[in-house]
Amino acid sequence: MAALQASSLLVSSSSSSSGCSSKRMITASIQAPKPSRPRLADPSLMITKKLVEELRTRNGYSFAEPLQMDIAQKDRALEPRLSPTPSIETITKLHAILEAVEDRVEMHNNIGEQRDNWNKLLLNSVNMMTLTATTMAAMAAATPAPSLRACSALLFTAATGMSLVMSKIQPSQLAEEQRNASRLFKQLQSEIKSILALQSPSASDVKEMMAKMLALDRAYPLPLLGAMLEKFPTKFEPAAWWPRVSNNCRQSRGWKTVANTERNGWSEDLEVEMRAIVQVLKSKDKQDYLRLGNLALKLNKIMAVSAPLLTGIAAAGSAFGGSTATMVTAIAGAMAAIINGFEHGGQVGMVVEMYRNCAGFFDLMEETIEATLEEEEYSKRENGELFEMKVAMKLGRSLSQLRDLARKSMASCIEGTEVDEFGSKLF
Repeated sequence: MAALQASSLLVSSSSSSSGCSSKRMITASIQAPKPSRPRLADPSLMITKKLVEELRTRNGYSFAEPLQMDIAQKDRALEPRLSPTPSIETITKLHAILEAVEDRVEMHNNIGEQRDNWNKLLLNSVNMMTLTATTMAAMAAATPAPSLRACSALLFTAATGMSLVMSKIQPSQLAEEQRNASRLFKQLQSEIKSILALQSPSASDVKEMMAKMLALDRAYPLPLLGAMLEKFPTKFEPAAWWPRVSNNCRQSRGWKTVANTERNGWSEDLEVEMRAIVQVLKSKDKQDYLRLGNLALKLNKIMAVSAPLLTGIAAAGSAFGGSTATMVTAIAGAMAAIINGFEHGGQVGMVVEMYRNCAGFFDLMEETIEATLEEEEYSKRENGELFEMKVAMKLGRSLSQLRDLARKSMASCIEGTEVDEFGSKLF
């Protein structure tokens, strides 16, 4: 009996051990490593990689190493670098300046036509009064008649007063001032429209356009009393219709060559060429117009004094009477009519203003080129090729003619001679 219990215990223990082992085997088989599933990639990361590949294939970009950065850094790297969007306030200010400029164009056009009419009407009136008074003085000498002498003296006196007014205001010069102002305001109008259409206007553009508009207002005033330009200055000077830059605001910059950087279309040869052009404009064109302007101003002064003086002498002679006085009256009246016709009919005042404006044009060209060359950073300059083309067009030359002029200027500096031609072919 004891043997049977022992055998049963052995069987049960063996069966339990085999069951445990089988359980362990099953457990091991169940806990075996499962095949790993493919993980889904982050959608933003995949989009970023696709953008990088597209940029690489399209634009030929090459990366030295794979991009190992977080998503925020990748977004910053791939963010497009666009020009800053102009604010609504800046655009509104530029439109307000544009409206003011357009209004000034219309005003200067109307006032220019009015003052041109003044010149014609006043000239015809003065000459008609002068010639009529001279005729009456001659008739009074042939047929003694106090009424003819009185009428002649009255007409000469009126002609003297009107001639003084014309000599003071110079209507032909006033009309030329308004024509120049209208043309320059139209240029400013086109510049503002180009900024609004092609660029992103900034606060500096608003300040620059405002300064240009106010400089034109100072250079070409509309009223006559108190603000009219001096018609007979002691010294003939060029017109200045642009904002002047004070010497204190300018920084002295050297002529440095920046290596291995973008030169924005500029080269050493182009800079030397521009300096040579400035030398020609200084020594030839500007000096010539200053000389002619001085001559025209002196001639205008002489005639502005002579015409009223002669009509005054004629008025006094017609009042006294007598053969000698009548002869002086007739000669003085005829000469006054001739001088008035030459001064105001020939528009000598307009010629003075034209020379003043031309000298100012070359002064502006000189200042613009020098200010551009003084700018040390090429990125802040206007494109060199475009700048050269603009200078050539303003001087009425082609690019090859402009370069030939620069070579002549450099050769004349070396040889110590003068250039045999002017810089501008327009005027």
